[in-house]
Amino acid sequence: MTLIFSATKFRKCAILLHNLNFAAPTSCPSLMLLGKHVGKAQGASYSTALPGNGGFLKDEDFGKSTLAMDLASLVEESSKILESKPRSRMEFNRFLENRIKKRVKNQFVNGKFRGLMQSISDGETLRDAYNCIRINSNVDAESRYDSCFLDDLAKQLQDGSFNASANTFFVSTRGSNDKQVLFLPNLRLKVVQEAIRIALEVVYKPHFSKISHGCRSGRGCAAALKYIRKGVLNPDWWFTLLVTKKLDAAVLAKLILVMEDKIEDPALFDFIRSMFDSQVLNLEFGGFPKGHGLPQEGVLSPILMNVYLDLFDTEFHRLSMKYEAIYDGVGMHNDQDNSCSKLRGWFRRQLDGNSECIVEKNSSVKVYSCRFMDEMFLAISGSKDSAANFKSEIQSYLKDSLLLDVVQTDLLPCEGPRGIRFLGTLVKRSVTENPGVKAVHKLKEKVELFTLQKVEAWNYGTIRIGKKWLGHGLKKVKESEIKHLADSSSILNRVSCYRKSGMETDHWYKHLMKIWIQDVQTKHASEETILSKCVAEPALPLELTDSFYEFKKQAEQYITSEVASVVELLPNNNSSLGNMMTKTEIIAPLEAIKKRLLRYGLTTSNGFPRSTNLLIMQDTTEIIDWFSGIIIRWIKWYESCANFNEIKNLISDQVRKSCIRTLAVKYRVHETDIEKRFDVELSRLPSPQDMEVEMTNEMSDTQAFENDEALMYGITYSGLCMLSLARIVTEARPCNCFVIGCSSSAPRVYTLHVMERQKSPSWKTGFSTCIHPSLNKRRIGLCKQHLRDLYLGYISLQSIDFGAWK
Repeated sequence: MTLIFSATKFRKCAILLHNLNFAAPTSCPSLMLLGKHVGKAQGASYSTALPGNGGFLKDEDFGKSTLAMDLASLVEESSKILESKPRSRMEFNRFLENRIKKRVKNQFVNGKFRGLMQSISDGETLRDAYNCIRINSNVDAESRYDSCFLDDLAKQLQDGSFNASANTFFVSTRGSNDKQVLFLPNLRLKVVQEAIRIALEVVYKPHFSKISHGCRSGRGCAAALKYIRKGVLNPDWWFTLLVTKKLDAAVLAKLILVMEDKIEDPALFDFIRSMFDSQVLNLEFGGFPKGHGLPQEGVLSPILMNVYLDLFDTEFHRLSMKYEAIYDGVGMHNDQDNSCSKLRGWFRRQLDGNSECIVEKNSSVKVYSCRFMDEMFLAISGSKDSAANFKSEIQSYLKDSLLLDVVQTDLLPCEGPRGIRFLGTLVKRSVTENPGVKAVHKLKEKVELFTLQKVEAWNYGTIRIGKKWLGHGLKKVKESEIKHLADSSSILNRVSCYRKSGMETDHWYKHLMKIWIQDVQTKHASEETILSKCVAEPALPLELTDSFYEFKKQAEQYITSEVASVVELLPNNNSSLGNMMTKTEIIAPLEAIKKRLLRYGLTTSNGFPRSTNLLIMQDTTEIIDWFSGIIIRWIKWYESCANFNEIKNLISDQVRKSCIRTLAVKYRVHETDIEKRFDVELSRLPSPQDMEVEMTNEMSDTQAFENDEALMYGITYSGLCMLSLARIVTEARPCNCFVIGCSSSAPRVYTLHVMERQKSPSWKTGFSTCIHPSLNKRRIGLCKQHLRDLYLGYISLQSIDFGAWK
């Protein structure tokens, strides 16, 4: 077993053991061996200065091997190994964020964070923030770049001369009467926003509620759906809350008022107001799904939205205590749901002024909530009246206290066939068998299999006996043919009339058997069955034959019996054992996905795969990367969905064939020739089986860290966008890559196609569904690496600087 300890724990343990003067016992050879090994690795020279006892060892203890000294040496050795090990993309991102957060924590004075802009305007903080942006753009953060603009930016922030409005640009829709404008920050302002985001995370992330998901470590979209699937127990009613509101002065004033409880920094609030006046804060409730890497979602939008809607989380907890205390019987205990605690029962009794325990069944109310940014899911286990009252109070709070517009939604029964939409998927309750009934079915299947095996063994044995009888008869005919034929009274002599002249004995014997089989063919179907039923079984002992057919009869009777009658025979049976159970399932929006395949040109109106014309001018590897991107997204997003097998069928039947037909049109050859010619390239298309193995391996702690949705926010669920080749870059018209932090030249310029309008909520289909219309037909330059990264989902559209075109 390999034990992995952090350097801090090693150091604390070494200090403690040294203070206790604890030496490695001779009875523990592994520790002594560890000390010898570390001593050799360090050349037997480790520091004698340790905290405690004045910081130094006594003279008489010098040179003695103690466990504390061994652990201290091991800390030094492990730290050197960690320093030499190259950091991954996410490890380096976490390292940079922690450096910024460490500086921000120094601003915590007297219960509040004071002077955060002082830490944000620090040159090292801005460099780390810029490197975080480069890492999210999949650019090597350790590569060299010109940092002069960061020094100038730090100086402007410190002397207060930085102007937010002067560091913005806008794009608008083309050729449309209804002009829609999108304001975006340039690189300088984006660096400042990134630094502010990390600073605000230090202040607020420890205080967020457990029902809050989105831009949080371990609480992303997958965690939200998992909570609904496994954490929401036996709901009766559910609904979603859809809020719409663009940030206005009233909401901003309330947001800043909330932030002033933990932050005292007028300069920070003035800077946020200046970004609001410049229309570059890009904080909007509703309108488009959050966390999909869309350019219109600002850098500060996730953290500010969670800060503001944390008021909703607090109100939900207050209402949950109110409803569960009022509607749930005092001291109630329900056999079906033992989720209520003794403390909650005591609280209810104190509210009613009753110290006695009163048992009431089937009157409990339990409320659940799950919020991902501005999408809210709520479920109630209880009566319809209590659910309606709860929904009304929640809506009133959002409208009156949080100043948000609430779209009316229906209160739906959980057991209905419709289900409910949340986070781009369908949440639905399905009926499943009770574990007791399932165990009965499993037992019946085992009995059926066992019976089938015994019947096959019986038939095999009797047929073998019949064949041996047949062979034995032929042998006897050959041995006594002359003798019996000479006897006019023998049976062989009587049937010799059927023997033609010159017919061999074997042929004649088979001819006789054929005549006999035809005579009994009306009762039995095959020759083997005749040998078994008419020859072998009559020769067997009667007791053996009767016992076999009795066993077969009883087994068939058990297999064809009703489940309910079998359940009654089970020991410790109760009336609820035969009831059906329900469970919550997450359903992938299959119909919406098929419509997107049609819209993006992968299938015909009849559902058959076809070539995608917008991709034909791109290289073969780029085309395959585009199709690989949609497969990777589907497998990662829908692996836990109940209809994942249907997604697999779409991958093999439509996406892969569409890729092959696109290449066939590009090279004007037959599809079979494409498969032979590009066999190696097409093998790069992920298969569901390979991805499932990869997803299983990602369950380790290291992979979980690499897929942290707080670090990958906007990248993990960024949809695939459609790009078409606009032109080839020449020396006369050069172009650099538009990705932030990338200094490579772009060999080609591509046109971005917006295939769908903005709407919320929207289905999660694997494609970018809500790109801002002002970006339609925009041309962007991309190097080969970042074009592949964009297709495979390693970066999002937020990493592209749409103002880079000069």
